[in-house]
Amino acid sequence: MSVSESPLARYEALTPDAEGKIRLSDAEWRALLSPDQFRILRQGGTEMRGTGELTDHEAAGAYHCAGCGLFLYSSEHKFHSGCGWPAFDDDVPGAVVRLEDSSMGMRRTEIRCVRCDGHLGHVFVGEQLTKKNLRHCVNSASLVFVPE
Repeated sequence: MSVSESPLARYEALTPDAEGKIRLSDAEWRALLSPDQFRILRQGGTEMRGTGELTDHEAAGAYHCAGCGLFLYSSEHKFHSGCGWPAFDDDVPGAVVRLEDSSMGMRRTEIRCVRCDGHLGHVFVGEQLTKKNLRHCVNSASLVFVPE
């Protein structure tokens, strides 16, 4: 696959600031992202359960942030949780930030991309679904898959 065909080619022009962050205006984000990606990554939205194209995806490869291209998850950590969104039991160290989220009348842990602050989804602990006892519930629109 040539660089121009790479799913990550669109992120090559993004330049991190001195702190290593990608900071764009809403207009710049809207030009880079699809309407669904903008709603989810920049406005904290979510996909309807079971509608994301990567929910049942099983190919080997890497899952990158759809906002900035940062490597977030390996297919080795993806599993079928039955929740209706892509699920991972581990992330790339240092790639995901966890924040307390008390919206919607419940206490959850939101996960965001460390480089562009894009909303990915939520992380849940204690469900006994994997040996790691951890589920990153991620919106498909927040991810770009790159096959091995």
